[in-house]
Amino acid sequence: MLKPGTILDERYEIIDVVGTGGMSTVYRAKDERLKRYVAIKVLKSDYSNDANFVTKFKVEAQASAGLTHPNIVSVYDVSEDNGRYFIVMELVEGITLKEYINLNGRLSMDQALDFSIQIASGVEAAHEHHVIHRDIKPQNIIVSKNGNLKVTDFGIAKAATSNTMSTAGMGSVHYISPEQARGGYSDERSDIYSLGITMYEMVTGRVPFEGDTNVAIALMHIQNEIIPPREYFPDIYSSFEKVIMKATQKKPERRYLTAAALIADLNRVKANPNIDIIVAPQKVPDAPTQQFTNQEMQKIQAEVRNGQRERVTSEVRPDRQRLNELINEADDEYDDYGYEDEYDYPDERSGRGRSGRLSSIKRVPDDDDDYYDDEIYERRRRREEDEDVDPKLAKAVMIGGIAAAVIVAAIILIIVGNVMGWFKFGGSSDSTTVSITESNSAVGSSTASDTAVSEEKVLEMIEVEGYTQLAAEKSLKDQGFMNIKIETAYDDKKPAEYVISANHKKGEKLPESTEIVLTVSLGAEKAIVPDVSGYTDEQASKVIEEAGFVVNHAFEFSDTVEKDKIIRTNPEKNMEADKGSKVILVVSNGSEIKKVEVPKVTGISESAATTSLEAVKLSVGTVTHEHSDSEKGIVIRQSIATGSEVEEGTKVDIVVSDGPQIITYTGSISGSITASDPDFLETDMGVTAVAYITDGSGSHQVASLDVASADKASISISGKVTGLTSSDGTVTVTVTDDSGADVTAYYRNTLTITFTPE
Repeated sequence: MLKPGTILDERYEIIDVVGTGGMSTVYRAKDERLKRYVAIKVLKSDYSNDANFVTKFKVEAQASAGLTHPNIVSVYDVSEDNGRYFIVMELVEGITLKEYINLNGRLSMDQALDFSIQIASGVEAAHEHHVIHRDIKPQNIIVSKNGNLKVTDFGIAKAATSNTMSTAGMGSVHYISPEQARGGYSDERSDIYSLGITMYEMVTGRVPFEGDTNVAIALMHIQNEIIPPREYFPDIYSSFEKVIMKATQKKPERRYLTAAALIADLNRVKANPNIDIIVAPQKVPDAPTQQFTNQEMQKIQAEVRNGQRERVTSEVRPDRQRLNELINEADDEYDDYGYEDEYDYPDERSGRGRSGRLSSIKRVPDDDDDYYDDEIYERRRRREEDEDVDPKLAKAVMIGGIAAAVIVAAIILIIVGNVMGWFKFGGSSDSTTVSITESNSAVGSSTASDTAVSEEKVLEMIEVEGYTQLAAEKSLKDQGFMNIKIETAYDDKKPAEYVISANHKKGEKLPESTEIVLTVSLGAEKAIVPDVSGYTDEQASKVIEEAGFVVNHAFEFSDTVEKDKIIRTNPEKNMEADKGSKVILVVSNGSEIKKVEVPKVTGISESAATTSLEAVKLSVGTVTHEHSDSEKGIVIRQSIATGSEVEEGTKVDIVVSDGPQIITYTGSISGSITASDPDFLETDMGVTAVAYITDGSGSHQVASLDVASADKASISISGKVTGLTSSDGTVTVTVTDDSGADVTAYYRNTLTITFTPE
C-alpha cells in the first residue's frame, strides 16, 4: 500500500486510496505536470513480479488507451516505477454500480434501461476497436454524480485470463459466460452475456446463480437454467425480460451477436415497453440456415393456424424448405448439448419441454400465450420414434404409408369433387359453406321452386392486434376478408400506425363479407410541456401533472437558481410530448460547494495576485504593507498556503512590500568656539558663525549666529538637523566678519555632535 505523498514516475503524487481489488489498488493522485487529478491503478506485487503477466498487461492496457467514449473510463498512461506497474486513468467521482444497487435495491425499469443502454454503448465502442472486456460486472462500472455510467478495466481482464490464475484472483464468477467458465474461446458475445447478467441484477436486485464456491457458480452458468426475472417481480416489462433472456443464452450464437443489436432492442423497449422481442436464434455467419422475415413468419403461422398446409403457394414453398432446415438444425443442437434453451415450456401433448430455439420461430404474442407449431411437433415426434425403428421395417412401413396416403387422397378427392360438382355421381349439389333458405310457402313445405339460396364462405378471424396497419390489412386480405374499415384512436401503449384492437376476436368464424373494423393507434396524445422555471417543486409537479404528464425528478447544483426551485424541464418547456410520458423536473440544490486549489501569488504584483485568485473563483481579502528587501508593490506573503484546497469564494489575505526600510537620524551639536588672536579681539567688528553637520549625504546647516564685537571672544553654538540617513558625520563652523572676510582661522572649535534615531 502506497502512502499519501508518494511520487510515482516523478510526476504523480498519491493522495489517498479509492478502493482495492484482487489484482490492484486504486489511488486518487495528482498529475503535477498537467495539474489535474487522476486515478491510478497499481498492480499488486503478486502480479508485478510475473514477467509474463506484466507483458500482457502492458499490451492490453495500451490497446484500451485508444478507446475514447463517454461511457468508457479514459486511460491516460501506462508506466512503471521501481517495479510498481500502474495505469493512469480518468478520475470519475462516484460509486460502482454494485454499490449503487446495494444502496438503492432493484432499479426502476426506466433507470435500468437507461443504464443498460449506456453500458452497452461503451461495450459497443470497445468492440468496434476489437477490444473485448471479458469481465463486465457491476463492480467495473462507475455511476458518476451526474448519472452517467462509465465502464472501466478494458483489456485488463484479457491479460489476467491469459495468465495462469485462480478464480479468486479473477474476482467474482457471478457474471462469467458459459464459454469462459469452460475455459474455451471467448469473444464479443461473452461480454454480451455478462452484460445480460448485469441487467438481470439491475431489475431483480440479485444475481441468477449463487453457490458455496466459485466452481459451483461457474458450473451453474454452464448447466442451470436462469429463472426468468418476472418470476421474482411481475412488474418487469416482459419485453425487457426477453432482451435479458436472449442476452444470457447458453450458446453464444443464440445471443445478440453484437452490442449494436442489443442496443437497438433496448431502445425499442424504451420507446414502447409492450413491443414484442422475439427470443430467436440469430443467424450464424457462414451457416447454411437462413433467417425468416416477419412476412414469411406470418405466412407460415397462418398456414399452421388454419390447418391448410396443402394450400401453400409457390411463393411460400421456399419458406417451407428453410423451415425444414431450421427444424433439423435445431434438433441437431438439442441432441448435441442435451439440454433445452431458456424458454423451455412443457408441451401439453407429450409432457416434454420444447426447445427455446424451436418455439422461437413463432411471433410471441403480447399476452405471452404459448403457441406451438404442429408441424414442428410432428416432425420432432416422428424423428424420435424413427430412431428406434428397424431400417427394413421402417422402409416397409414407409411404402405402406405412401400407398395408404394415395388411397386416402383419392377418396378425399372423389368426395370433394362430388360436393363441388366436379363429378356427377348420381346427382348434383349446389351446397356452399353457408346456405340461407327463405320460403314463401307454409312452414315445412318449401321446395326448390320457391326457395332462394345465398352462398357465402366462412372464414376464421386471425390475430391482428400489435401489427402495423399495412401488415394487418394485408394479412386479413390474404385470409379472404375484403370489407375492412379503419378507425383511429390515441393510445399511449401502442405506437402510431399499430393496430390497437379489432371488432372480432381471433378464431371467430365469420362470413367473408363481415365488416372488420381495425382501431389503429395515432400514438399517444400530444401536449405542450408547461414552463415551470423558478416554481417550487410542489407547484411545478402540480402544473405538470395537470398537463397530463408523469413527474420525475433530477437534481443539479445552480449558482443562479434558488435551492428547491425548478431550473428546467426535460423535455424542455413549450416542447410537444406524449401525454402520459415522463417529464423530468430538474430541481436546484443551490450553489455547489466546490473545492479549488489555492494558487501561488507571492512574488507577483498585487494586481496580478488578484487576477490569479479570481481565475479559480477565490478573492483577495485583507491587504497589508510592510518594508522588505523585495521591490515595492510585490506580494511577499499570503494567508493560505499554495496548493491548499479551499471552498470557492474563500478570501486570501496578502502582504505587499513597501520596499527596504530607511532609518533616519537627528544630528545635534553643542559647545562653543573661542577666539585665539587678541589682536583680532581688539578690532571693532562683529562676526557671523554658521555651523554644519556633514554626513554621507552632504553638509547640513545646523545654526547661524550674528555676534557683536563685544561677544566674539567666545561664541556658544547649539542646534540640530533631522532626516539624516547616517549616524556617522562631523561638525564644522564657518566664521566671517562684517566685511565678509573669512576669519574662521582665528577661532578654536570645541563643538561636539550626537546622532539619535528618529
